[in-house]
Amino acid sequence: MLGQQIMSGLATGSLYALTAVAVVVVFRNTRTINLAQGDFSMMGAFIAIILLKTYGLNYYATIVLCVLAIMALGVLTERLVMRPIADSDWLTLFTATLGVYYILHGVAGWIWGRDTKAFPVTFDPTPVHIFGTVVSHGHLINMGWAAAIGVVLYVFFKYTKQGIAMRAVTDDPETAKLMGIPVRFIVTLTWAMAGFLAAFIGILIAPIIYVAPEMMDEVLIKGYVAAVFGGLYSIPGAIIGALMIGVAENLAGGYLGSHYKTATAFAMIVVLLTFRPQGLFGIQKRREI
Repeated sequence: MLGQQIMSGLATGSLYALTAVAVVVVFRNTRTINLAQGDFSMMGAFIAIILLKTYGLNYYATIVLCVLAIMALGVLTERLVMRPIADSDWLTLFTATLGVYYILHGVAGWIWGRDTKAFPVTFDPTPVHIFGTVVSHGHLINMGWAAAIGVVLYVFFKYTKQGIAMRAVTDDPETAKLMGIPVRFIVTLTWAMAGFLAAFIGILIAPIIYVAPEMMDEVLIKGYVAAVFGGLYSIPGAIIGALMIGVAENLAGGYLGSHYKTATAFAMIVVLLTFRPQGLFGIQKRREI
């Protein structure tokens, strides 16, 4: 029972981790909390279900097209909404992403309706026994994809020119601009990366829950909590925070009751911020003026 709860929590936490990483990536380079991140994933899930059910595309072709579409959505959001107000205060930027959230909610409801839709199950529903623990194929697939994406992000930030430039913009955008780094392009790339992560989250979580305009609301909240848990600037911190939240809330749901799951996540963040306000991997001296 304990092992199964932990494995399920890690699988759930891996999806929170992808959301948290997307939140951190956008925040690091724009100082903006993207409230529309979950709706990027929701749009990806709707596009995927149309491609799979209506057009009969195979799973991997659907992933490629869905990722490209949501990356384009992220770029359009940056170019049309965020770039014209890029020099505004944080509250204006925050409100703009809230506006995008409501627009995407409304568009999805208008096109596809408010009723929940079943996503085609693309994995074997038979559970797998690992060291006496029963784990679903869906959870294993999600953890596998999350781990693979994590490796891709590590290589990108560590070894590519664009990834290193993104890190430089995070540390000091003004100095990065003086050194010839195209900051505006890097910001656009940041939003494209948020779309890349969102598309995978939507496709991975849809078979487990359902597809509807509000499908990502709770996952998004947990992703934000995990990002704050890690310190908002730290990608490893966001991942660790997400996995801890996934396991903790799953244990609480299994042993205390399902209504304790969400409360557990917020209790964790309250306790952490009480003793470490900068987050698990945050830097005490860094603050916004």
